[in-house]
Amino acid sequence: MKIGTHNGSFHCDEALGCFLLKQTDAFKNADIIRTRDEDILKDLDVVIDVGGKYDSDACRFDHHQRGFTEVFGHGFRTKLSSAGLVYKHFGLDIIAKLMTLTKDDEQVKKVYLAVYKHFMEAIDAIDNGVNQWDVDTPPKYISNTSLSARVGGLNPRWNEDQSAERTDAQFLKAVQLTGSEFLESVDYISKAWLPAKTYVQEAIEKRHEVDPSGEIIQLSRVCPWKEHLYDLEEELDLEKPIKFCVYEDERAHSWRVQAVSVSAGSFENRKSLPAAWMGLRDAQLSEIAGIPNCVFVHASGFIGGTKTLEGAIKMAQAGLSLP
Repeated sequence: MKIGTHNGSFHCDEALGCFLLKQTDAFKNADIIRTRDEDILKDLDVVIDVGGKYDSDACRFDHHQRGFTEVFGHGFRTKLSSAGLVYKHFGLDIIAKLMTLTKDDEQVKKVYLAVYKHFMEAIDAIDNGVNQWDVDTPPKYISNTSLSARVGGLNPRWNEDQSAERTDAQFLKAVQLTGSEFLESVDYISKAWLPAKTYVQEAIEKRHEVDPSGEIIQLSRVCPWKEHLYDLEEELDLEKPIKFCVYEDERAHSWRVQAVSVSAGSFENRKSLPAAWMGLRDAQLSEIAGIPNCVFVHASGFIGGTKTLEGAIKMAQAGLSLP
């Protein structure tokens, strides 16, 4: 069996696409052939990111041709890259195999969708030139630490050996890099992220026991809560969005109160802790806040800490009362 992709400079999508194909029973032992020669490509078992054709039955997964508009579905609208195409058609089987479950299992389906949302979609978007935000101004800073950027950095530099042998060797490094991060994403989402939803839903259901407003939740266990919170607010059709989350920091033997941002990935809060508290600590903070046993409030007001649950709730209530 042989997997075909283009030679020359490489990107994250075909590197990851090759890795994903090699996780399937059909292509796990396949060799990767890097070429743009159509006479060679036409005889290969599967071809990705080259060839100008998308035909899943023929195992052709290119996305560069005019008129290509394929998306993942399930509510996602980002145009797919070659990696997204491979994941769309083989991802459910790959996730099931990694979780040692059948692909009809509900847990597998949830992880399959979550891995696309949290890992795959960004690769599709970056490869297709889709901005993360609708803006008319230049970004305020440059980030070169995304997986796509790191894969790009594996290409031979302009003043280094540009031979096909060197480039192919670097491409195999990219396959391993993207693959290791994909596996880490699946492992985290299936074993840590997904089980956390139970605790977040429990906290939401008991929110009125924490504060009559229903805008403060208390987690019974520290867990990944933010993404689940936004999803559950929509699923449960909450009358008021949650403004603060309170939880115990067992390592520090204290309690935390954290503001909920306006949306996933945003640094703007729905409500922040009072500006007069920002950057203060210990006795000075306790005196100004009028709450005993305060520990700190971050300079931006998105998180604070106290030594007691009662104090953490009072801090959240103070933030909630701000206009």
